[in-house]
Amino acid sequence: MSADADGAGMSGSRDGTSADPLSADGDGMSSDSGGTSAAAGGRDSAPIRLLVADDQALVRGALIALLDLEPDLHVVAEAERGDEVLALALEHRPDVALLDVEMPGLDGITVAAQLRQALPGCRVLIVTTFGRPGYLKRAMAAGASGFVVKDTPARQLAEAVRRVHAGLRVVDPALAAESLASGDNPLSARESDILRAAQRGGSVADIARDLFLSEGTVRNYLSSAIGKTAARSRAEAVRIAEENGWLLS
Repeated sequence: MSADADGAGMSGSRDGTSADPLSADGDGMSSDSGGTSAAAGGRDSAPIRLLVADDQALVRGALIALLDLEPDLHVVAEAERGDEVLALALEHRPDVALLDVEMPGLDGITVAAQLRQALPGCRVLIVTTFGRPGYLKRAMAAGASGFVVKDTPARQLAEAVRRVHAGLRVVDPALAAESLASGDNPLSARESDILRAAQRGGSVADIARDLFLSEGTVRNYLSSAIGKTAARSRAEAVRIAEENGWLLS
């Protein structure tokens, strides 16, 4: 198949048509396959239809080029914004959607939940730079079938797509172990709001104004968040929460 993107740098169709934890194996992925080969039988049938969503044009184009080199995989649509994915998926009916986490419009985890509800036959594989434990847990809770990082070798990424399409769950093993070790998000929704606002570097007064809270309330939430993250300062609490994926809105 061609690795050239008709719409590189934009979203839409690529084929010009509309269409009606884990046991480790030897390829650097983890899967709950129960010993079943996910790829077995899939390469002699119709190609697996893919949708790729990533806001970085170079990354998206590279993923598409790599996937289209596989004879049993075919990218039918691409998106550069999260809020474009659902409409494209309903139009092109992909078998698997590969989603980045952090995209404009909607994040990939929210999109995964949308696809689970509106198009349950479409499996979701999160492919992201941000291998954060909190993202993994939220993605799986939202209905994603897999979670891998973007530096996954091309052969392993293609195999992850096949496994997800076969109904298996695939997770980067190092991230799975880190997720188990990190525990659940200790922050309340309001504490997360406060730390997200603190990411922008504003003062307590700025945060209070943005969130329509009193300055005393903001200080109380900041103190609680600092304690829950075992941080020594507001900045450190923000860093710890961000590294664990606890601040995705």
